[in-house]
Formats: sequence, C-alpha cells, structure tokens
Amino acid sequence: MFDTAITLDQFLGAMHDTLLMVSVSLLIGSLLGVPLGILLVITRPGGLVNHPFFYRIINPVINIVRSLPFIILMISIIPFTRFVVHTTIGTPGAIVPLIIYIAPYIARLVESSLLEINPGIIEAAKSMGATPLQAIWHFLLPEALASLVLALTTATIGLIGATAMAGTVGGGGIGDLAITYGYQRFDTFATVSTAIVLIIVVQGLQSLGNILSRRLRRE
Repeated sequence: MFDTAITLDQFLGAMHDTLLMVSVSLLIGSLLGVPLGILLVITRPGGLVNHPFFYRIINPVINIVRSLPFIILMISIIPFTRFVVHTTIGTPGAIVPLIIYIAPYIARLVESSLLEINPGIIEAAKSMGATPLQAIWHFLLPEALASLVLALTTATIGLIGATAMAGTVGGGGIGDLAITYGYQRFDTFATVSTAIVLIIVVQGLQSLGNILSRRLRRE
C-alpha cells in the first residue's frame, strides 16, 4: 500500500477544479476559435469572400499565440489575467490563459477540417446562389461535422494537458495536486493516482469522439 497524505475530499476537489477549467475554457475557446477557423478558410486567397487582407492579419496573430508553450504564455499574460479576474492563481487565474491558449488551437483544427472538404461542394454552393453565410451553414459545416467532432476532441485532450501544466504555477486542479503532493512531498500515490485518472479520462474522451465521428460519417 502507498502511504499518502491526500484525502478523498482533496482529490475530488482537484477533479472538480480540472473539470471546471476544461469546460469553461473549452466553451469560451470554441466560441472564439470556431469562428476564427471559419474566417481563416473563407478569407484566404480563393476563399468564399476572398479577403486576403483580413486573412493576412489574423493568420500571423494565431501563429504567434500558438508558437508559445502554454507555461510561457501563462506567465507572459499575468498582468492581463490579473486585470480580467483580479488574480493569477487558482482556477480563475488559470482559465484566462487557457482560453487564450485553446482558441487559436481550435481555430487551426477547424481550418484544417474545413479545408479537407471537396472544393466541388463550394462550387455547388456558389452555383446555387448561396450567400457566404448560407454556404458556411448549409454546406461547409454539415460536410465537415464528423471531422470537427474529432478536432474538438483533440482540443479537449490538449486542454486537459494544459490544465495539468497550470498546476506548476498554482493553477489548481489535478496538476496542482500532483505537483504539491507527488513532486514536492514525494507522495508516490499522488503521482500514480493522478496519472491513472488522466489516462482514463483522455482515453474515454478519445473513444467517445471516435464513436460520434463514425456515426456522423455514416449518416
């Protein structure tokens, strides 16, 4: 048996914090990232609205944010995080950088999913006189739905990994528990249990995403 100082309440509290960080960050990050990904596709040269100037603005901005590892991004925007939520530690202090981290990531995944669509679909939409908004809603998104499910699954798993890293700077959640007890107090049970829980959660999410994607492709 492992000797541990962790209580069940602490473990459940850490799980709750991780779930809160992932769900809030994923929701807001998706609300920002999905439209950004669509804009990247439709404003690129040869896109639906052919607005390369706009594309040349948002494309490098997304590249800059995505080039920063999460831990560096989290530290770099401390003044902004403090301005928004009045703290830089705990769950609220981690959610702001998590949103900024995941939104460009989702945008790239959405862009990749939409670019996989047969160009003939777009041409068919144009020939039918569909507006850009109608082409997006009735042609692009339905055609890419299965791929988008996998993209969001990947984003969610990446977000879980980021929440674990947030624990290194007091971000709360499972990562904080692993650092505080597993690393600093040499608690083997804390390290092993958090690793097992994360593996189970990630495997479950990936399996669920794969199942939903397969069902959507069959429809």
